[in-house]
Amino acid sequence: MITDKKVVIIGAGNMGGALLGGIRRADLVPPENLLITGLRPEHLETLAGRWGVGWATDNVAAVQSADIIMLCLKPQAVAAVLAEIADHLDPAQLVISIAAGIPTDLISKGIRQHNPIVRVMPNIAALVDEAASAICLGQYANETHKTIAAHIFQAVGRVFFVHERLMDAVTGLSGSGPAYIYMVIESLSDGGVKMGLPREVATALAAQTVLGAARLIQETGIHPAVLRDQVTTPGGTTIAAIHDLETRGLRSMLISAVVTATERARELSALVPDHA
Repeated sequence: MITDKKVVIIGAGNMGGALLGGIRRADLVPPENLLITGLRPEHLETLAGRWGVGWATDNVAAVQSADIIMLCLKPQAVAAVLAEIADHLDPAQLVISIAAGIPTDLISKGIRQHNPIVRVMPNIAALVDEAASAICLGQYANETHKTIAAHIFQAVGRVFFVHERLMDAVTGLSGSGPAYIYMVIESLSDGGVKMGLPREVATALAAQTVLGAARLIQETGIHPAVLRDQVTTPGGTTIAAIHDLETRGLRSMLISAVVTATERARELSALVPDHA
């Protein structure tokens, strides 16, 4: 379904580059059908050379030959790019956007026609094919477009389908979530170092602990609270540590982080002008 499509990735930065890598590793699209664009020719040349794809700095020329246009842009750049390419799109072209906080209806208004639009919120774990990606459809997208987007993002991790009204919450949880987990891993590593472990050992133990805990939830389907109880011995070390974490507000801080990031995602739609 995708192998015969021509795909252009507008904005081949961290996420765009990660998606390009996933697409090529999964051999979803042959290299001759892939094109990346951006502002830095030296970066584009290096990335394109790594994966054997084409590159350009001219977005207008790039989109004219594409079947699928992937907008891998920061929210602040969406309005300018849409204004640049709007008059050069065909209504049959599928537009996939990963811009945080930018709803599909604003993208439709920006391109001034009824292209199918799919909105996706992946995360940086796409670099190692372990992304969590949520997908929702715009007004003019159908099941075929949904399937195409799912194939692309399954190449870099797991895919979840949600209503668009929940996408900002996805951004606050899994979109920004890796940063929270990096802080957890760093803090656990610091604790190990404080207690005498070498830094490299402490960091490796912390990372593997987080990875193993996550895999256990995924593979068993058991609620995290139940799994926590399974390692909490009465009167033992874990319950003492949990009491300390609860006292210091770890749970509340993480909940608040998701809420704050969600609210910021909602504010980002103001970056696209002339919206309702």
